[in-house]
Amino acid sequence: MSLINTQVQPFKTTAFVNRGDKGEFIEVSDESLKGKWSVLIFMPAAFTFNCPTEIEDAANNYAEFQKAGAEVYIVTTDTHFSHKVWHETSEAVGKAKFPLIGDPTHQLTNAFGVHIPEEGLALRGTFIINPEGQIKTMEVHSNEIARDVSETLRKLKAAQFTAANPGQVCPAKWKEGAKTLTPSLDLVGKI
Repeated sequence: MSLINTQVQPFKTTAFVNRGDKGEFIEVSDESLKGKWSVLIFMPAAFTFNCPTEIEDAANNYAEFQKAGAEVYIVTTDTHFSHKVWHETSEAVGKAKFPLIGDPTHQLTNAFGVHIPEEGLALRGTFIINPEGQIKTMEVHSNEIARDVSETLRKLKAAQFTAANPGQVCPAKWKEGAKTLTPSLDLVGKI
């Protein structure tokens, strides 16, 4: 069963965040996601090979996510304590100004369908959630393939556009400001 258009299940966990010169532990819950767009990026574990490259990519694009009114959350099956040390010891991870969520109980990885039970790790999953707490996009793939966060940003903007413009759809490779389509019988067979 697909998670698309379903409500994020209730959860509560702890994250490490460093938004300035001082880090702190914060509580993150399903309620934290409501009222704004959210992007959850699941990764297998801290201190792995591909994960820092993805965090650095998200950090390099974080201003664009904020400009779009969205918060980014990185989720691994580690603890928030591990995320603090990872942030302090990895130059790439140290660029993150968004919450690094610990999911040692696997509540989130199970709820989002990305848990690998035999490994206790997560698959690489990306979920865009609207301000009402509904999952609007999801992408899950094998752990050896890192993501390009610019595509996540494009999908976020498409989800925001279609939410603000009911009846419009974004065609392939749509970018903010590009032409959209209004589905109608007249378009059938014409594209």
